Amino acid sequence: MVIIMLGAQGTGKGTVAGLISEETKLPQVSTGDIFRANISEQTELGKEANKYISQGNLVPDEITVPMVANRLQEDDVKKGVILDGFPRTIEQAQKLDEILGKEGKKVDLVINLTTPREELIDRMITRRVCTNKDCKTTYNTKLHPPKVEGICDKCGSPLKQREDDSNPEAINKRLEIYENQTQPLVDYYNEKGVLRTEIVSTSINRMGKDVADDIIKVFFGTEQKNT
Repeated sequence: MVIIMLGAQGTGKGTVAGLISEETKLPQVSTGDIFRANISEQTELGKEANKYISQGNLVPDEITVPMVANRLQEDDVKKGVILDGFPRTIEQAQKLDEILGKEGKKVDLVINLTTPREELIDRMITRRVCTNKDCKTTYNTKLHPPKVEGICDKCGSPLKQREDDSNPEAINKRLEIYENQTQPLVDYYNEKGVLRTEIVSTSINRMGKDVADDIIKVFFGTEQKNT
């Protein structure tokens, strides 16, 4: 099964994808993680990507698409994948359709997460991520704090704030870019009949875990019982 996570930054795409991945064993592939790894290692691709990310802009397709295409050729995603952070534009969605089509595959489910804007900004400022590349668990100092401040519950590694989460102006710009360039994907996948929109907000007491639990129950309940 090929699943795509949609939603502005801070809606909890990574959290929901991680919970579904943990339960279903489908690999979670995040373009953000790939970018950060390249930036950390100071690769040429990372340097180019960082020019855009540090300013709150989207990384152009000529950098992103080949990276994703190569990742989808690896053995661990042959039976399915959860794409977190890709596609972000109609053009990328069409490219993904081409990539999958060559393997006789298609997008099976698109989970679209929505959260009020003011809540999104606060979430990103208070978000913390495990520095262990093999863990990458995400926390929130208000909504989902670690048991020990600054330390990952799962692996004991230090937590950090992403550089692109520390600047409110950059966050606002990222949200504007999402609304202008990525929101049309909702219509694109709705027309294909694979879209499922979920509200994630403290105002209705519905968080990422609630969404993940429902997705697993509806789309994987039978499969999980048979495993």
